[in-house]
Amino acid sequence: MLDYVVRNACLHGENDLLDIAIQGGKIADIAASIASEAPSFDAGGNLLTGGFVESHLHLDKACILDRAKNESGTLQGAISAVAKAKSGFTEDDVYARGAKVIEKAITQGTNAIRTHVEIDPGIGLAGFRAIKRLKRDYAWAMDIEICVFPQEGLLNYPGTEELLREALDSGADLLGGCPYMDSDPVGQIARLFEMARDYDVDLDFHLDFDLDPTWRHLDEVARQTIAFGWQGRVMIGHVTKLSVLPKEQLANTTALMRQAGVGLTVLPSTDLFLTGRNCEHSVPRGVAPAHSMVHAGVCCTIATNNVLNPFTPFGDCSLSRMANLYANVSQLSTAEELEMCFAMVADSPAKLLGRSNEIVVGGAATFIALPASSRAQVVSEISRPVWGMKDGRVTFEHPAPILLRP
Repeated sequence: MLDYVVRNACLHGENDLLDIAIQGGKIADIAASIASEAPSFDAGGNLLTGGFVESHLHLDKACILDRAKNESGTLQGAISAVAKAKSGFTEDDVYARGAKVIEKAITQGTNAIRTHVEIDPGIGLAGFRAIKRLKRDYAWAMDIEICVFPQEGLLNYPGTEELLREALDSGADLLGGCPYMDSDPVGQIARLFEMARDYDVDLDFHLDFDLDPTWRHLDEVARQTIAFGWQGRVMIGHVTKLSVLPKEQLANTTALMRQAGVGLTVLPSTDLFLTGRNCEHSVPRGVAPAHSMVHAGVCCTIATNNVLNPFTPFGDCSLSRMANLYANVSQLSTAEELEMCFAMVADSPAKLLGRSNEIVVGGAATFIALPASSRAQVVSEISRPVWGMKDGRVTFEHPAPILLRP
């Protein structure tokens, strides 16, 4: 017996509307018409997709504008403001703020998150313990991957490595880095690769967050990736320096990243807000050109980064909005280009987190319904999902608005 049937669904790559049979949390069948007496509901021609995947989010420091102000609007201003506020974080406080963001993300169609959690002697493991609780409590709607990292430095902050190792021993999924905050950036990179090897985990670095192309840490990360045999297991986020590279240098850097198997996550909202603050005119965008790297075979994703804090004082957790923002900033408009932007908030991050985003027989009945006929339309119109499910259970509803005509 089927649990139920979703009827009249639009699937990517299909010309006709299809029915989807669901049984035991899995997709049992996909066909033009499925004869069954099981309960059914009408998708109404909406686009069904595997859902959005957030590849870079900071749950632990979200929603703190009431206690942390970035007076300068710069990266250093944001880091300083959060560092001061962090001294007052408690496990329950991080849990409450993180839950608020997760619930927003669920109703925006996101069903998987990689969240970065700050670890150091100042905050200890309070934030990590809160995120572990959130991972458990919201598993019914969201898969959460925890990346622990030293925001305020590693080698220059005694006690941080021991706490990172304790977090990895206690269930953290991967390890992050922030070399530009360390007194010895190259030393931090090397140490993190050694720790990643010790625990057999992936790496995800905050990297090269400025617009000075005369120096960078990307090359060292690529070198260490190859030396440790970690190809395909390393992501770098921000890398705003890429936005100011001439075409030939960008091509050479892209080839280096492809050779090393290093992927890129772009955080357009944060990068636009923080970079170029010293410019009085002709303010640079500071958004790395991920779309050009995708064509060259580099794994690229688009993500939110921060929500309502000194790094990014806005955000509604909508990845369709973030994909649209990236497309707008990068001046992309064709159906193919917009489809690529959709893939960078769905397919590519899903693969990064070890998930399949395809709707196929035998796969998990985990998807969302979007009021659109194509993935490109979702990006161009910032479509908001009307409902979603995870493992065969409906997790949220957000009905389309109704006009009340006279």
